[in-house]
Amino acid sequence: MTTVRRVASFVLLVAVAFVASLVLTGRMRDAADAGAQTAAPPGPQTPGAIPPAAPAPGPLVDFTRIAERTVPAVVNISAQQVVRQDFLVYDPFAELFGRRGDRLRSRRGVENSLGSGVIVSSDGYILTNNHVVTGESSRRVTIEQLDVTVALSDKREMRAEVIGADPATDLALLKVDARNLPTMTWGDSAKLKVAEWVLAIGNPYQLSQTVTLGIVSALNRTNLGVSSYEDFVQTDAAINPGNSGGALVNARGELVGINTVIFSQSGGYQGIGFAVSSNLARRIFNDLRQYREVRRGEIVGIDEIQQLTTQAAEQLGAPDTRGGLVAAIYPDSPAYRAGLRAGDIIVSFNGTAVTDPAHLSRLVSDAAIGSTARLGIIREGRRLDLQVPIGRPPRNN
Repeated sequence: MTTVRRVASFVLLVAVAFVASLVLTGRMRDAADAGAQTAAPPGPQTPGAIPPAAPAPGPLVDFTRIAERTVPAVVNISAQQVVRQDFLVYDPFAELFGRRGDRLRSRRGVENSLGSGVIVSSDGYILTNNHVVTGESSRRVTIEQLDVTVALSDKREMRAEVIGADPATDLALLKVDARNLPTMTWGDSAKLKVAEWVLAIGNPYQLSQTVTLGIVSALNRTNLGVSSYEDFVQTDAAINPGNSGGALVNARGELVGINTVIFSQSGGYQGIGFAVSSNLARRIFNDLRQYREVRRGEIVGIDEIQQLTTQAAEQLGAPDTRGGLVAAIYPDSPAYRAGLRAGDIIVSFNGTAVTDPAHLSRLVSDAAIGSTARLGIIREGRRLDLQVPIGRPPRNN
C-alpha cells in the first residue's frame, strides 16, 4: 500500500510540474509578443532611405486671443477722388483760321476705392496702400480733390488726412483726429521663417474684420513689377480685393507685413498673396510721419543698372550673374568722379553681397544721405573697391 501511495505521489508531482511549465512558457510567449508590439527590433535599412517620420505635432495653435487683440487695430478705408484727364484733340479747320490744329481738352470724373488700413500709433496714424488712397486708375490723371473716410472697429467713422504717400513701395500714411486707439505691435520680418503661421486681417469685399489663416510661402520676393522698390512676404493666407492695406500678423500677434497685392487670373484668391515686409513698412512710416515724404539715398550719376546675363558675365570676367551691371553713367557726376564706369559690375555694397539690381536699389536707398558707401566692383575680371558718395535723388519716386 505504501508503494502504491509513493507511485501516485510521484505521478501527481510530475503532472503538476508539467502544467506549471506550460503556464510559465505561455506567459513568457505573451510577454515576448507584447514587447514586439511596442518596440519591434529595427529591420535592415536601405541605403539612402528616408527615416521614419517624427510623431505628429500637437493641436493647431489657438489664434482666438491673437485675433481678439489685433482685429480692432485694422480699419476700413474708403476714398473718393475727383480726377481730371487732359488730352489733345485735333481740329482740322483751326489751321484755316491761323490757329493750332490741336487743342487741349479735359475730362473730369469721380473715382472710388476701398481697402484696409492698420493703426500703427494710438494717436491716429494709419498705414495703408497708396493705391487704396489714390485708386487704381491710370496715373495720367490729376487728382483735384481727395476725400478719405476711415471706419474704426467700434463703428465710428471719421475723415482722414493724407500725411504722405510713397508710390515706390505702394504705401501711404493717414491721420485721424483720435486718441487711445488700439494698435498693433511691430514685428521683425527678418525673423520670419518659411511655413510659419500667419493671419491676414482686412475687409475683403467690404466684409469688415475678416481673418484668414495661412503660412509664409516665401520671403524677400522682388521683381514682381508691382512697385519700383519691392520686399514682399509671400503667403497663402486668403487675400482678396479689399484686403489691400490690411495686416499680416504672426503667431505672436505682431505686424509682419502690409497686405498689398495678389496673383490671380480670376481677380480672386488663388493662394498667392504678397505683403510689404514690416521692416520696410516701418521705415516708410517713420519717414512719412517725420518728413511727409520718403528720403532715399542714391548713387548720383548712375543712369541705368541692369541684370547681369550669363553671356555678359563671361564677357566681363565675372564668376556668376550676381550683382548689378552699370549700363550707363553720366560724365562729371559724383559717381563718375568717384571712379565708377559703365561696364562695372557692383557686387557688394558696404560689405553686403549684392544679388541683383533690385537688391542693390534697396541697399542704396536705405543708406544715409551724405554718407560714403564702399562699393565692391568687378572691372574686366579684376576686383576693385571704390568710395562713392550717397546723395539725394533730384526728385523722390
